Amino acid sequence: MPTKIRLQRMGKKGRPFYHIVIADGRAPRDGRFIEKLGTYNPLTRPADIQIDFDRALYWLQCGAQPSETVKAILSYKGVLYKHHLVKGVAKGALSMDQVESKFTEWLESKEARIRSKKNEFDLGLKTEQKKKLEQESKVNQARNEALAKKYAKEAAAEAAAAEEEALTEEAPQGETAAEEPAAEASEA
Repeated sequence: MPTKIRLQRMGKKGRPFYHIVIADGRAPRDGRFIEKLGTYNPLTRPADIQIDFDRALYWLQCGAQPSETVKAILSYKGVLYKHHLVKGVAKGALSMDQVESKFTEWLESKEARIRSKKNEFDLGLKTEQKKKLEQESKVNQARNEALAKKYAKEAAAEAAAAEEEALTEEAPQGETAAEEPAAEASEA
């Protein structure tokens, strides 16, 4: 029976979530499986991978063939590297102490790279947000200045209209005042 290590899709439409399973190669993708090794959530940043390291290594040693995606996941988690080192022990090239020291050294360097990438990503997000806020504040400031100019023009136009109205109101009142004494003089 050819066993495969592959993904079994779960989750709803547009929101995939996968189980990493050992299954018969002839079984359907979401059908029967022999054992569940872990989970994989590609939607999170970085992708959330939970895997039973020892069982995955056991199945690789038994000859289970991983799919391309699962092979990348196992490589990312170090299962394939440990499998490679254990093959060296079987051939007599390494001892188990050397395997453990090499693997822990690799694991520490891998975790440091992941941490640095995550920090760079977080820093990039923060700088991107700062840039967006600065751009928005510039746009808002330009809008406010344009509105202030518009209101100033409208206020100046209203003031000019009020002055003209006041002048036109004063002129007829002045004429009527001058006409009243003339009219009084002609009556007398």
